[in-house]
Amino acid sequence: MAYTTIDDPTAYFQTKLYTGNQTARSITFDGNTDMQPDWVWHKKRAEAQDHQMRDSVRGTNKVLYITTDAEDTNTRFTAFNSNGFSLDNATTLNKTGMTWVTWNWKAGTSFSNDASSTSIGSLDSSGSVSTTAGFSIISWTNAGTSNETVAHGLGAVPKMIIIKSRNETAGWLTYHEAIGNTHALFLNNTGAKDDNAELFNDTSPTSTVFTTGVTGLLTGGSNLIAYCFAEKQGYSKIGSYTGTGSDVFIHTGFKVGWLLVKNADNTNGWLVIDTKRSPANPQGKFVYANAATAEGTVTYGEFFSNGFGWKGTGSVAVNQSGEKFIYYAIAENPFVTSTGVPATAR
Repeated sequence: MAYTTIDDPTAYFQTKLYTGNQTARSITFDGNTDMQPDWVWHKKRAEAQDHQMRDSVRGTNKVLYITTDAEDTNTRFTAFNSNGFSLDNATTLNKTGMTWVTWNWKAGTSFSNDASSTSIGSLDSSGSVSTTAGFSIISWTNAGTSNETVAHGLGAVPKMIIIKSRNETAGWLTYHEAIGNTHALFLNNTGAKDDNAELFNDTSPTSTVFTTGVTGLLTGGSNLIAYCFAEKQGYSKIGSYTGTGSDVFIHTGFKVGWLLVKNADNTNGWLVIDTKRSPANPQGKFVYANAATAEGTVTYGEFFSNGFGWKGTGSVAVNQSGEKFIYYAIAENPFVTSTGVPATAR
């Protein structure tokens, strides 16, 4: 069996940086493979601005901010293109001289499940999925009863799921395998893991469905969107580690290109680092996914050909001694390709 089925991660994920000019324009990706994105995550770098989420399932004119706000409608983002996306001339995503980072995922295959016909799940769902990359975007309407199940289309067990109500004021409910089905985190805040049986009905996802409970986040008639992630060898890793308070190394099996980290035991933010903003060690440029604040800099992040680490720090954000940290990492390159060729070291 090949080490990985994804020799070029840019076929399924790309980070893109650009500078605004207040002119309607197309932003073209610069990866090895042309990629039409299905989920685009925007963050302004030098100024405070809420993170913005757009996806092909909800449409170009629908935006969710990483806040508790319901979905907004605007025309600032105009197209998902064959190798990038298009913007209008407004300052929201295109202010002259301002810099943005975008993280972009491809799903690409239309998905629909009629629960009554397939006997998979209790609620109908639809969206876009890539079983190769282990990523799906799923839309459904909640029934408002406990133990509802929703088909995710991955054909593998998702290790991380992010759920947001489109039409109600609610947080970004997040499941992560490392903290289990009895707990949850919220991408929009700094809180430690929350032990609440109602969130996922204390039930782990399967290769076909995930389970939701009844809370203020998942009421009857709530229109919901979920971003679902299954781990793929050589391309993505969804796991955890225990902080040491000093040097620590976490093995992923690939050269890391993008990383999301959260202290599950403490009140601290969701750190996001990528190698477009920090192309060499130390990995310094970061933003917090839960905060509108501008980009910051640290000096202790390190990405390697087979993992990542934190050098000489006991930071509560990434390495406080004895505490559990959860992460989601995506490859810049596999450690070994499907032909057995090793990746180069950083």
